[in-house]
Amino acid sequence: MSKDLGDFGRPPLAVENQDLVEQRLLEAAAGTGLQETLTVEWRTKPLVVQVIDVPVESLYYNPGTHRIRAQRSFDPVRDRLLDEDPWSEESQDYLQYLLQAEPSDPAKRDKDFEELKTSLKDFKQNEAGLITRDGVLVNGNTRAAALRELGVPNIRVGVLPESCTWADVNKVELSLQLRHDTRRPYSYINRLLTIDEQVGAGRPLRDVARDFRIRKETAEQDLWVLACLRDLRERSITAEAELRLLDFEDAQEKLREVHRAYGKESKANKEKAELLKENRLAAIVMDFSKTDVRLIEADFRTRYLEHRLPEELKAAPAATAPAERRIPGINRPVRAEVPQVAAARAFTDTLLRAKAVIRAGDKVPAAEAEKAAAVFTQAHRTVEDALEPAGKDARVRKRKQAAPDRLNDACKDIEQCITDMALAQASRSLDEEALDEAVLKLKATMRKLALAAAQSIEVPGDGVAWLLDAVRQEEA
Repeated sequence: MSKDLGDFGRPPLAVENQDLVEQRLLEAAAGTGLQETLTVEWRTKPLVVQVIDVPVESLYYNPGTHRIRAQRSFDPVRDRLLDEDPWSEESQDYLQYLLQAEPSDPAKRDKDFEELKTSLKDFKQNEAGLITRDGVLVNGNTRAAALRELGVPNIRVGVLPESCTWADVNKVELSLQLRHDTRRPYSYINRLLTIDEQVGAGRPLRDVARDFRIRKETAEQDLWVLACLRDLRERSITAEAELRLLDFEDAQEKLREVHRAYGKESKANKEKAELLKENRLAAIVMDFSKTDVRLIEADFRTRYLEHRLPEELKAAPAATAPAERRIPGINRPVRAEVPQVAAARAFTDTLLRAKAVIRAGDKVPAAEAEKAAAVFTQAHRTVEDALEPAGKDARVRKRKQAAPDRLNDACKDIEQCITDMALAQASRSLDEEALDEAVLKLKATMRKLALAAAQSIEVPGDGVAWLLDAVRQEEA
């Protein structure tokens, strides 16, 4: 396989695999039976490649596969070894472990992998994988892992051209994995990383979005979320532990809602938008539900949380406040954060570091883990208490807005009625008797509305005053 940027080199059995692949390709070409082929996207054009059988044990898992990109950080030591020597037995074993692990928690076995194993056992291999001539799996890494566990000796694979580079491997894998018929799609975080990688390689965001079958705006949202997650990971780092991107695997919908709420708020007030973002991210770190996170607005901390926070959660982060930041090169100071935003960030930082220590388990001293768990539990209980009045107020606001919203909807219906009347008049199809009955019903409804307004509103505004006066004149 040709050299390219980000080259992993050739695996130890590259020559042997190349000889075996060439021999099997010649045998397939010389055969008289029906030949199996596979169509892949090759340098922007469809390419039909020959499918052959090869020993599954002689193949190598692709160290650059996007399928388990985020999960590699599960074991930092083995992750570093994978970077240093991707073809070693230890590195390949680690890849096999991750391919069968649950994306959101690699410590657990993935149910989808077990279903794939069962399918392969009962129905054999339905779709061919794809390899380079060196024996590196481009597509079918998970299938190969399942076949190895089942003890199946061979795997059916298509073979890429001899001129294949690592850039080709990357693009072909992406095009195949994003097809609708893929059995096991990328996890959320791996999808974010893949989009970011493609944009970083210079591809237009619109083209990347098209590959993922999403809108350009959705891809922009994904990049925003990934930037937030990387920031959270950096802020979680302590001497003992740090969070990983995969720790946010199950927060997809909550993170997307944060982006939408942040974008809406930032149009009116940037500082309030930052407050809202920090407050909601803190709730996501504490694993609150999506409905709970929705209750958190820009004023959540000042109205509901601040006076409930214990002193240790207020004062502890102050010591970690960042020094004045300056723009590199021109040495001009960056505008300092608003105190409320700084306090919210400090609270989120405390939660991130505590959660990182808790997730580290036996890797940190027991006393440190207990202290972090106590801080996290106390913060969770405090936010939970603050969410209760926030939820009550949200329900009250919803009830207050219900009547005006319904009246606005009725106005839109009447405006549509005017348009419909004009169209019906032009074609002389208007049912005048039915219209007259509907207007009488509107008249009765307006009387009821005026009565309810008179009983509910002490100081009528211009609109309500007009309604009351109109009904009084009509009755007189």
